[in-house]
Amino acid sequence: MVDTIGLKTRSGLTFTTDVAGPTDGPLVLLLHGFPESRHSWRAALPVLAGAGYRAVAPDQRGYSPGARPDPADLSNYVFEKLVDDAIEIAAAAGHDGKRFHLVGHDWGGQVSWGVADKHPGRLASLTILSRPHPKSFRRALLNETGDQKHRSRHHRAFLEPETGGKLLADNAKRLRDGLFGQGVPSAALEEHLSVLGNPAALEAALAWYRANKGLAADIGTIRVPTLYIWGDADATVGPDAAHGTREFVSAAFGMEVLPGVGHFVMDQAPAKATELLLGHLAKHPV
Repeated sequence: MVDTIGLKTRSGLTFTTDVAGPTDGPLVLLLHGFPESRHSWRAALPVLAGAGYRAVAPDQRGYSPGARPDPADLSNYVFEKLVDDAIEIAAAAGHDGKRFHLVGHDWGGQVSWGVADKHPGRLASLTILSRPHPKSFRRALLNETGDQKHRSRHHRAFLEPETGGKLLADNAKRLRDGLFGQGVPSAALEEHLSVLGNPAALEAALAWYRANKGLAADIGTIRVPTLYIWGDADATVGPDAAHGTREFVSAAFGMEVLPGVGHFVMDQAPAKATELLLGHLAKHPV
């Protein structure tokens, strides 16, 4: 059974969170990306719960109405605060100071890389979907002969003040056709838009990009056992950035390539991704 609760952190923010599994089970914290929501993990939560884990999937800063500081003040959305949120959510879920498993997709993956860099001792394992290690991603972006700059061209548009209105215009047509046009089921799309499809939430989500231009977080070599899952039909992350990720993990590392799967792995191949996740967690118990 999956319950939706409010988790209040020590910073005074309340995150809308889906939870499942025994409260005393090993924590698996799952962080969604853009333009998605906690609903990314709908298939994984009951499976994790059935395996004895405490699965916790929040709508992140800005996506949760109770955790939405003013996006006009970009200091509210700097990377360090996004990383701190993850640690504080783990504490609010009853695992203050304890080791846990961390899973992240897209922007949630970027945050997860940051948590692993800053708090390696807190993590039993790290699982990343789609988002390459930031240094691999940055290297691919700067490669003039590669295609990553073209794949990431939407990032520049997200910095413009009128972007939010354009994305929501005409029943969020640009979100539906452009960002979800990679085979995401319509039911999943509607779930995500129930969270993000309003101006307040979308402006806060875009503040992640505006406060952290270029995604150039200073993240070093990762010392946490890591599973990296990437779909080879990903329109926004190319093979150079994806395959280069292994260079920046010194702990046990596994990469799984999902043929024909795009950027939104949990919406497109949830059963396979969850199977891979469970195997990784079992190898690295808390």
